[in-house]
Amino acid sequence: MKKQLLVFACCALVLFSCKSGRKLGDKERTKTVQAVHAKENRSVQRSDSSIKIAANKGQEEFIVFEINSIPEYIETFSEIAQLEMKAYGIPASITLAQGLLESGYGKGALALKTNNHFGIKCHTGWKGDYDFHDDDKKGECFRKYNHPMYSFRDHSLFLSTRNRYGFLFGYKNTDYKKWAYGLRKAGYATDKKYPQKLIHLIEKHRLDAFDTETYNAGYISEQTVATENDAIHTVAKGETLYSLSSKYDVTVARIMKINNLKDTNLHIGQRIIIRPLEMNK
Repeated sequence: MKKQLLVFACCALVLFSCKSGRKLGDKERTKTVQAVHAKENRSVQRSDSSIKIAANKGQEEFIVFEINSIPEYIETFSEIAQLEMKAYGIPASITLAQGLLESGYGKGALALKTNNHFGIKCHTGWKGDYDFHDDDKKGECFRKYNHPMYSFRDHSLFLSTRNRYGFLFGYKNTDYKKWAYGLRKAGYATDKKYPQKLIHLIEKHRLDAFDTETYNAGYISEQTVATENDAIHTVAKGETLYSLSSKYDVTVARIMKINNLKDTNLHIGQRIIIRPLEMNK
């Protein structure tokens, strides 16, 4: 039931973000998500056996979300990771591996008290809830979410809206090894063995199967790998393919062809490859 709730809620987040371009981490969320009663051991542990997000007050109640094993973690969050792959192009295997590693498969102290499954620190400009936790330094500020699904969405936004991770989106989203090493290169973690740990988790638990499944389902079009001569543009609110074509002096048709876009819809944070006209690749 927990998995079904997460998938339902995340589907709503994906559709809402694509249509409105609003960031779902804001406290202004007005969506209402209701969960079925929790009676199994794997259910969300709450006194009233349900989850209610108070839309009328714009507030949410913190959910203590317990996971008991790695298989349960994967079963619970795999479809969420695939939906995020569909919306933002981040390999589902990478999202799951990072979630497993950073959260201690949901059993780590930080994850239990903040629902932060990716170790994302507050950083300048964070306006959401937070808590303190000892990490590289004592008492560091980490983002806090009322439900893990917001942690998964914020992870996608975090990677897709920061320039230092921009080059990752030039990699194929079925190439988890490049993504793993790229995350370390971009400074996501200080651990020198971070890529190897992600790759180990992916291969041990066959998480790359979720990438292939998403790809084969037609969710993700064949990606074009960016070259050193390409520019990577991050879509901002209000931008369209036409405005990008005017800005970079290339045709809409060319942008669509280079990026293998099936339609003209763009979403905030999406990475678009801009290839100079003189390059005929």
